[in-house]
Amino acid sequence: MSSLAPTSAVTVRRQTALRQWSLVKAYISLCKPRIIELLLITTIPAMIVAKGGLPSVWLMVSTIGGGSLAAGGANAINMFIDRDIDRLMARTQKRPLVTGVISPMSALVFAAILEVAATLILWITVNPLSALLAESGMGFYVLVYTLWLKRSSKQNIVIGGAAGAVPVLVGWTAVTDHLALIPILMFAVVFFWTPPHFWSLAIRYRDDYKMASVPMLPVVTSPRRTSNQIIVYTLLLVITSLAIVPVSHLGWIYGVIALLSGVAFIYYVIRLRYDLTPKRSMKVFAYSITYLTVLFIGMALDVFIRLH
Repeated sequence: MSSLAPTSAVTVRRQTALRQWSLVKAYISLCKPRIIELLLITTIPAMIVAKGGLPSVWLMVSTIGGGSLAAGGANAINMFIDRDIDRLMARTQKRPLVTGVISPMSALVFAAILEVAATLILWITVNPLSALLAESGMGFYVLVYTLWLKRSSKQNIVIGGAAGAVPVLVGWTAVTDHLALIPILMFAVVFFWTPPHFWSLAIRYRDDYKMASVPMLPVVTSPRRTSNQIIVYTLLLVITSLAIVPVSHLGWIYGVIALLSGVAFIYYVIRLRYDLTPKRSMKVFAYSITYLTVLFIGMALDVFIRLH
């Protein structure tokens, strides 16, 4: 009997630890960490280009930390608002507010704490302009995209995509404390990138969005017209990425990377035009992530290689 008691106590502790860790993971998932990763891919290179070299480690940590908290809070609010339609879509049915692992009120309090922390960190350790930009991005994402456009307009992701482009501006202003043409063009790159990226995913999950009555473009128009729009935005994206070269101190290294990766993106979306299958659309979606990563890393590489 005495030998069983310690075993039972260990089992209880393990179960408690597992429950606690599951709850931690649920709160992390509220922040949509994969989306935050994409935002960070644009922030650090923007800081490097603004500095013309490597910013201080403290500034990068503060900017990334504050920006991540701001984006995480916005994503948590998005999940709070969308919990009704998340319940209807297979892709989102395991989100913590759908499964009940986290209550709606707990999620909202968590989001508010993240936003307050983000504002304080950016305001105190970076500068007020970066803090205001980060919170404006959050407000646009929640109020304009989630509450208004997502359920009412087929242009939801086009206009709403501006929120995802704000981290570029935050990264730039963290270094310079002002805006300029170069970060605005970087902003435009992410803005034009968002429709091809998201619509290719929406083609794959068209039935999900239809079930939830969300008017994503592939739901309200034909796949062919959607692919045409994807091509248009991809062309605008590539043109804008190349327009950065003559107005910045970036040189041929970035120019070659932007041109080659852009041509590849155009190839992928044209292939989609003639093969409108979920499998092909997911290849476009996967490449879009690679493209954005390569493009912004190319900016940083251009700065570092030319410095040395």
